[in-house]
This record gives sequence, C-alpha cells and structure tokens, in this order.
Amino acid sequence: MSGDKNNKMILGAFMQAANCSNYAASWRHPETMTDFLTPEYFQRIARTLEDGKFHFAFIDDRLAMPGIYRDSIEDSLIHGVRVVKFDLIPIVMAMAMSTENLGVGATYSTTYHGPFHIARLFATLDHMTGGRVGWNVVTSLNDEEAQNFGLENHLKHDQRYDQADEVMEIIEGLWDTWADDALIANKEEGIFADPDKVRRLEYTGSYVKSRGPLTVPRPPQGHPVVMQAGQSSRGRDFAAKWGEVIFAVFKTIEEGKRIGEDIRERAAKYGRNPQDIKIVTAAYAIPGTTTESATEKMKFIESLATTTDKLTLLSELLNFDFGAYDMNHQLTPEQLNSISGSRGMAEQFMKEGKEPTISEFIDASNRGTIHELPVFCGTPNNIAIEMTEWFTEGGCDGFMLAATHVPGAYEDFVRMVIPKLQEMGTVQSEYTGQTMREGLGLERPTSQYFGRPQ
Repeated sequence: MSGDKNNKMILGAFMQAANCSNYAASWRHPETMTDFLTPEYFQRIARTLEDGKFHFAFIDDRLAMPGIYRDSIEDSLIHGVRVVKFDLIPIVMAMAMSTENLGVGATYSTTYHGPFHIARLFATLDHMTGGRVGWNVVTSLNDEEAQNFGLENHLKHDQRYDQADEVMEIIEGLWDTWADDALIANKEEGIFADPDKVRRLEYTGSYVKSRGPLTVPRPPQGHPVVMQAGQSSRGRDFAAKWGEVIFAVFKTIEEGKRIGEDIRERAAKYGRNPQDIKIVTAAYAIPGTTTESATEKMKFIESLATTTDKLTLLSELLNFDFGAYDMNHQLTPEQLNSISGSRGMAEQFMKEGKEPTISEFIDASNRGTIHELPVFCGTPNNIAIEMTEWFTEGGCDGFMLAATHVPGAYEDFVRMVIPKLQEMGTVQSEYTGQTMREGLGLERPTSQYFGRPQ
C-alpha cells in the first residue's frame, strides 16, 4: 500500500440510534451499556471512533417500531428488537460536537420528508459541523412507516424510487441556489447578499415541487456527502445515479467485485465518472488474543439471538408477515413478487426460479444473526490481513463495522485491530482534509447554476 490518502481503506461504523446495534441481540450482551437514553452513550462511541481514525459513523433508521410480524408489536417489545428509534438529528449533533474530525451520516427518508425540509436540514447540519455530514438516502420499507405518517400503504417499490429521483433533483438544486460567494455581509455598504448569486429553483415534478431558494447559504461541502444502499435492480440504478458512498452487503470478494462493476457500469450510463463512487460493505469483527478465544467470544454472541429476532426483523425489512404462515409453507412466485420492502433477496429467488419455504427464506437471509454480514473472527493480525485482502483485491473500498455489543465491539476493534491495519498501511493514521468529503477523497461539487467562485 502507498501513502496516498486516497488509497486507504474507508472505515465507517454501522450504527442504530436505538436500544441495540444492528445486531438486535446486542442489548442482551452483559457488556452492552444501557444508558442509550443519554447523549453520553453516543458521544462515547464517537470519541472511540475518532481515536481509531474512522472516517464516519453511519446511522441507519426506520420510521416505525417493528410490528408486521404477527401484526403485533408485542414480540418486538418483549425481545427488544429495535423498538427505540431516536430522531437522528440530535444524535448527529451530539456526536459531532464531541469530536473534531469524525464524519456522521444520517438516514432520512425521501418518501416521508419533504425535499425542502431535507435540503435545509442537511445544509444546516453541514454548516454547524464544519462540513462533516453525510445523508443516507432511503425510500423507507413498509406499511407501518406509512401508517405513522397518516397513510394506509407504502408506495410501490419502483414508484418510491421514481419519487426519490425527483426529490434528489430538488435537494441538490436547492443546495445550489446560493453561489458559494453569494454571502457578502458588508456592513459599510449595507449589502448582505448578492441577489445575482441567489436564485429560485422553480422545480415541478410528477410527485414533488419546490419554488426555492433555500434559506441556508451553500453548505461547506457544496453538497453533504450522499450515501445510498440499493440492493434491488432499481435500487442499484438509483445508487449509481446519485450515490457517492454506496453501501452494499456481500459475503465474498468476488461478489463485491461483481456488485461494484455493476454499479459503476450503471453510473457511467448516467454520465458519471465511475471512480467517483466509493463502495463499502458491512461486517462484524470479533478479535481475540488467540483464535480460540475469539471463537469462544463469537459462540457466546451467536447464542444471544432468538428466532423471534429473525422473524420480526425479516417481516419488517420485506413488508411481509412471516408469522402468518407455517415455517414449511412454500412461497409462491406471486407471494415473492408481493414483497414490497427490500426486494433484493426475493428478486434473487425469482431469478433462480426457486420457491423457498419460509424456513429456507429465513435461513438464506441470516436476518437477526451476526452471519447476515461477513464476520471477521480471529487474532487482530489475522483480521487485519483478511480485511486488507478484501480491500487490495478490489472487493470494496472499505467497511462499515457493525457492533456485536456497544461500545465494547468498537473499543476492541480500535484497541486491537486498528494498530495492525495502520502498521500494514491499509488505513489512515491521521485525518486528512477538513471535511467528510475531503477525507473520503471526493470532489466538492460545482454549483450547477453558478459554477465555481471566480
């Protein structure tokens, strides 16, 4: 590996602003902290990540408590399956204010939040954090989210993305309605802003419209970093069109290469430079002083998961009640096609011409277990070697580390694995650049209306 800052592995933390990590069973771990109702919980994580020179924390979100399984919230509450879901914005600010360099990416839905609101919110966050914010664009998943916003049903899968395309056009347009040098604040001449460098947007689409201009000057990053995770074919198209950091889940280096090639080919069709896209995948890391001790840690972590975790989370993800059928029920092509949440897995079964049972579908997903993601388990040196191989062989541009317990999983990784990765030259030893965008080696977008300041 060279010392080129753009040739370093991207490291993010895959988080939930919730009572547990992405691993729903993490709250049962005896070492998981229980003060998640306080800012200190999230600030503690943020400082640990910054000590490890992580590029960013990435906070996933849903807009409803899991309740599709058996049409009830009872199982989710009893088992603690992501039932606490904070508004992410105070969490972002708490984490940003306790650090100096760490980026923070927050999930916000294009389906249930208006484009002007999103544009203003993330522009404000970008100013308040000195350019350390990313927006994870989602279209949301299920009917429960729709019902929390006064609607009966969630929009159809492809229709959500059609609407999201328009929302993105508005938001990026609003971020550009102020030229970089529009703000003058000349007290002597009494001129606050140059009216020739602020314009209306006047956008009208089939789903959304906005007159503009934005009420916030252009963000420090030009645009906050756009993050996206599309698994279905339509989702990958959307990611290729708009995403800068694209989150894709895969289990092998070869699979990562195929996904990366597919997304970059799609990006080229939209006139984008494929090399402007960074692809990261998620993983768990379980380091131990010996291979045997790491394996024992993993076995204990695996034992914390329950069948209810799996069924509850899968029903939520796919907008399909897996509790309505016997585990041996075979899913028909019509039922697979009716899955309207995250469609990647259903599309794969249909592509292969398979009609899995409920049990087979659950096993294939590994939902609710640590094995839903790749697991790097072993000595710190072995984990560092394996992660470096994924990176250098072109499987991904980096990883988002999920936590088996909080904050201990991040503390173990920073204390044990980061030094090995740094010795190998795989990850950064110091922060580069002032903004999240600069740290990731991403170009600052030129205003589509005003170009670069003269």
